[in-house]
Amino acid sequence: MTPISRSGVGRRGIATLICGALAAGGLAAAGVTALEPGAASASSHREAPLISGQPQYDNTDLYAFVSPDKPDTTTIIANFVPFEEPAGGPNFYTFAEDAQYDLHIDNNGDAQSELIFRYTFKTHVKNKNTFLYNTGPVDSLKDPDLNVTQAYDIDLIKLRKQKVVAKTRIADNVPVAPSNVGKASMPDYGKLRDEAVYKLAGGATTFAGQADDPFFADLRVFDLLYGGNLSEVGNDTLKGYNVNSLALQVPNDLIRESSYQPVVGIWGTVQRKDARGHWSQVSRLGNPLVNEVVNPQKDKDKFNASSPYDDAQFLKNVTNPELPKLIEGIYKIKAPSEPRNDLVDVFLKGVKGLNQPPYVRPAEELRLNTSIKPSMHPKRLGVLDGDNAGFPNGRRLTDDVIDEALQVVEGELVGSKNDLGDGVDENDQKFGHSFPYLAQPTSGSRGPLAKGTGNSVRNQLGDGLQATSAGTNTTLIATSAAGGVAGALLIGTALMWWRRRTRYRAY
Repeated sequence: MTPISRSGVGRRGIATLICGALAAGGLAAAGVTALEPGAASASSHREAPLISGQPQYDNTDLYAFVSPDKPDTTTIIANFVPFEEPAGGPNFYTFAEDAQYDLHIDNNGDAQSELIFRYTFKTHVKNKNTFLYNTGPVDSLKDPDLNVTQAYDIDLIKLRKQKVVAKTRIADNVPVAPSNVGKASMPDYGKLRDEAVYKLAGGATTFAGQADDPFFADLRVFDLLYGGNLSEVGNDTLKGYNVNSLALQVPNDLIRESSYQPVVGIWGTVQRKDARGHWSQVSRLGNPLVNEVVNPQKDKDKFNASSPYDDAQFLKNVTNPELPKLIEGIYKIKAPSEPRNDLVDVFLKGVKGLNQPPYVRPAEELRLNTSIKPSMHPKRLGVLDGDNAGFPNGRRLTDDVIDEALQVVEGELVGSKNDLGDGVDENDQKFGHSFPYLAQPTSGSRGPLAKGTGNSVRNQLGDGLQATSAGTNTTLIATSAAGGVAGALLIGTALMWWRRRTRYRAY
């Protein structure tokens, strides 16, 4: 894949923006009318004014794919809380308690939910008299030293024409994998991750917890398309950041209408309670990057609060997108002719003969044909490269949606063949081969100090601190004023830690 160069379009970030334009092609088409307060799509890392200040409710990405190691199941992954700094304590990252995190399934192409998997969370604090997230090394999710914990329920809601016909609790009080505080606090984080994977009745499996952000892109595109002269390209902006993930693996037969109609549409929403105790939708997500770069400022919050049936109001943003004009103005690549009906057809309805359900009603959903078997050797460009198990037939973790979207938005489907790409072809961490497939979150102890040798505190303070032995105790002696303060602080912290550890272990 040829990276976009100075003679073409700017690399990563421009591709990121274009991906929004492409995915938004699925936003609007003739005949889209109002319905449920539901969902559409976005790869929404801080994509709208209101939600950017509410990270716990902010969908960042949605993935849906036939499980590679269990092809009779589908895996859905929804991520939240963008840009989690791994060392961002002492209040690490939790799901909101006043929220409903919903995964919607449309299994007959009518642009309405037939199934909703609803996640709700509760937070528990063992000792409110300490500022610590954990009071010692954590060996398991039941460890008394894990001071702040979360658990969740899942309700399966069945609907007909948006009327609830059944509601079943399919998971109760399942523990959440905690934030990866650091190697000292969580010496075997993989064990904690494994304990958070729960099998449910009926063949489903669930996971909730922190993970490495699987999306890869250079978000410096927002600095006037990479500085206006491609001087700011080539870095995966999301490298090293984590997200909070929901992962659900369900039997295909549970979510599809029948083996004769295996295509499902999937999207996510988040509702939170307002001041009067009423639920209000504040975020939604389906295809990647829609609300970030397609909708103008005046439409972004409205888009997050509306449903796929309402997306006709955003039609002009799609058929006459802003981004290609910006690229033409800065980098002199001619924008494809408008209106962009090529984008509307593929991303509102699904690809005919692949993931377009019969009698489809145009709506923005991530559409997946659950009868397409997983690829033995997945290609990152998915359908564009002949791999029908990939994007836009669902979305796998490894799918390079930036490159795919870039090529289509710049006219791949209307005769303007191109080989454009953003130069970022994969995530910085490898994904797993079994559920939940996500890479483990970056540890809070990572970084220059974690890579150093010896005592990092002593390396910073120099010879101001010296270790001496007094019987069986080790004390830090300060030989300077600065060292004295630091030494006293270290001694006090160590004593507090030892006392808390002893007290909790006594329980």
